[in-house]
Amino acid sequence: MSYPLVEIKNLKKYFPIKKGLMGKTVNHVKAVDGLDFTIFKGETLGLVGESGCGKSTTGRTILQLLKPTEGQVYYEGTNLAALKPKELRRLRRDFQMVFQDPYSSLDPRLTVDNVIAEPLVIHNLYPGKEKERRVHELLEIVGLNSSHAKRYAHEFSGGQRQRIGIARALALNPKLIVADEPVSALDVSVQSQVINLFQDLQEQFQLTYLFIAHDLSVVKHISDRVGVMYLGRMVELAEKKELFADPLHPYTKALLSAVPVPDPKAKKERIVLQGDVPSPVNPPEGCTFHPRCSACFDKCKTVKPEFKKVDNRYVACHLYD
Repeated sequence: MSYPLVEIKNLKKYFPIKKGLMGKTVNHVKAVDGLDFTIFKGETLGLVGESGCGKSTTGRTILQLLKPTEGQVYYEGTNLAALKPKELRRLRRDFQMVFQDPYSSLDPRLTVDNVIAEPLVIHNLYPGKEKERRVHELLEIVGLNSSHAKRYAHEFSGGQRQRIGIARALALNPKLIVADEPVSALDVSVQSQVINLFQDLQEQFQLTYLFIAHDLSVVKHISDRVGVMYLGRMVELAEKKELFADPLHPYTKALLSAVPVPDPKAKKERIVLQGDVPSPVNPPEGCTFHPRCSACFDKCKTVKPEFKKVDNRYVACHLYD
């Protein structure tokens, strides 16, 4: 039985909106607005939702690349938000990130061996020739030729660059990797190769993933559980098979209805959401999804639904009170 590796409690991240010469804060963008969930050791938790729903901010806040406005992030029982910079730096070896864009996440001035060796230098690991051996080993692990270590990032294709980013994330033998839409910038032909690499590495090194994506077919392929976000909040969290077979939240149903079916004869009812996503500066009262929900009733407009357990999953919807 796997144990909770990361526990997120009431996590919030607000970005201030400033105006005037004095830079007075007049409002906040509520990018993440009260998340509660757990990532278990060895699993892949997929995080999906529309662009701007707060998925990437959630990943960065968990890793403390962004400081949370409120709430706690417990890693193996330690509250990361309460740690001093020195204490946090020691723990950083255990969690790493693979960024969305392999073009901008690698320093163009450094050769590939220096890009991958950077975390080893920062944490003072693998001195001298051992560092070079470790870099070559990492390149081979992610399916690249170690003889290319002296090349620059611009000499590689998009898929190869993302493999370099994955090698850099693996350098310190982390336990948790946050993958922020790691295949969305790649050609479709390359996406499956990179996803299969993630799965192979997870098996080889007993890794735990928070896999952020907007492509539901990718999430279905790689995830064990799936969380659905809407406007900074989690609306549903369930085992992959349960979620795709029988979604409970109206937003999840609408998302899944938009997934193409590879059968021209299959009839599938498409749920078209009305209107646009509300502004995260002034989210609607009550359930944030109620202005676009066909099942909305009076309570939805005034009372914020709890994110609570229904059968074997969690859902935030008054239909299941």
